[in-house]
Amino acid sequence: MEKVSALIARLSVSETLAMAQKSADLKASGVDVISLSLGEPDFNTPTHIKEAAKKAIDNNYSFYTPVPGYLSLREAICKKLKQENNLDYVPSQIVCSNGAKQAVSNALLAVVDVDDEVIIPTPCWVSYFEMVKLANGISVEIKAGIENDYKITPKQLEEAITPKTKAMLFCSPSNPTGSIYSKEELAGLVEVLKNHPQVIVISDEIYEHINYAGHHESIAQFDEMKDRTVIVNGVSKAYAMTGWRLGWMAAPLWIAKAATKLQGQYTSGCSSIAQKAAEAAYNGGLETVYEMRENFERRRDLIVELASDIEGFKLHKPEGAFYLFPDCSHYFGKSYEGGTINDSGDLAMYLLEEAHVAAVGGAAFGAPNNIRFSYATSDDNIKEAMKRVKNALNKLA
Repeated sequence: MEKVSALIARLSVSETLAMAQKSADLKASGVDVISLSLGEPDFNTPTHIKEAAKKAIDNNYSFYTPVPGYLSLREAICKKLKQENNLDYVPSQIVCSNGAKQAVSNALLAVVDVDDEVIIPTPCWVSYFEMVKLANGISVEIKAGIENDYKITPKQLEEAITPKTKAMLFCSPSNPTGSIYSKEELAGLVEVLKNHPQVIVISDEIYEHINYAGHHESIAQFDEMKDRTVIVNGVSKAYAMTGWRLGWMAAPLWIAKAATKLQGQYTSGCSSIAQKAAEAAYNGGLETVYEMRENFERRRDLIVELASDIEGFKLHKPEGAFYLFPDCSHYFGKSYEGGTINDSGDLAMYLLEEAHVAAVGGAAFGAPNNIRFSYATSDDNIKEAMKRVKNALNKLA
C-alpha cells in the first residue's frame, strides 16, 4: 500500500514551482509562454563570482566543509553585515545553508515546539506556512491590506500575540508585495515586541538589495531585538545566484548552534564551490548588484505603467523585490467559453491557457484576491505579457 506520512500529506505543493512546471510543460509542447511566475533574476551570475568558483574547483575545494560553512565565508558575511548594515556579528553566529529557504526552516525547527504559534504577516511567501507545519507549529496570520501598503500595524501585532506565540516570521522587502518596512515602522513593531520577550523574530531579508526606496532597514538594528532576531539572507537575488543554493542566517549564538546541530544531521554543509563563489560575491563589492537593481527598477516602472491600464486591477507601487501583486477580484464571477473565474487561481490558469502568460494566484500567499507577476524578465517580455493579459481579460464577461 502506498501511504505517505501524515506530515507529508499535510504539506501543500509550492504554487510558484507548480506554475513554473506547468508553463515549462506548455513551452515544451511548442506553446510560446511568457513566464512571470518564478522569483528568479534573469541575469547571469557576475563574471568575477564564476571565476572564483572555477578557481575553487582547480584548487580542489571538493571535500566536506564545516557544517555552518567555511570560516572565510562566515567572516565575509560578518564584514558585509558590519559595512552594509552596521551590525556586529562573529562567525560563530553565522550558519550557511542550502539557500535562504533552508535557513528559514532551520530557524523555525530550532525554536518552535508542537503547537507553538508563529505570527506571519500576510501576504507572505508561499513556503512560510508549510515550514511552520514542518516544525509542528501553528501559523497565525495577520492580514495586511493594500490600504496599508500590505504592512501590519503595531496594534495588529499586539492583538495577535498570545502566551503560545514563539516567533514572528516576516520578509522586507516583501515577496509577493514588494512592500518595505521603514525604520519608523519597524520601531513601532519593536515597541510591541519588547513587551513580549519570548517572541523570536525571523527576518527574511533576501531581497535586501532590490530596494528602490533607499537604505535597507533591519529589525536587528534595535538594541531590544538584536539578541532575539534571526536574519536570513543569501546570494540568490542580489547576485543572480539562485541555482548556487547558498543562504545563511545571522543569529543569537544559541540559535546558531541549534541550527548547526540540526543541519549536521540532515544535509551537513552546503556546496564547497558555492561557498567559495559566495565568498567572492561578498568580497567583490556591490557594483554588479546596483546595475541589476537599476534594471529591476526600470522594469518595475514599466510593468506598473502597463498594468495600470488594465481595467479592474487594483495596484500599489512596489518599493522593492521584483513582483507586482494586483488585486484582481474585479474578474471573479466572470466567464469565457463556459468557464467561470471563481478565484485568483482560476484567473492564473485562464491567463496561462488563454494568454500564454504564467502568473501565480494569490491564495497560496495568503491573499486570495490577488495575483503575482514577477518582472524579473526582459522589457520586451513584460510589454508582450501585459498586452496578452489585457487582451485575455477583455474577453471575460
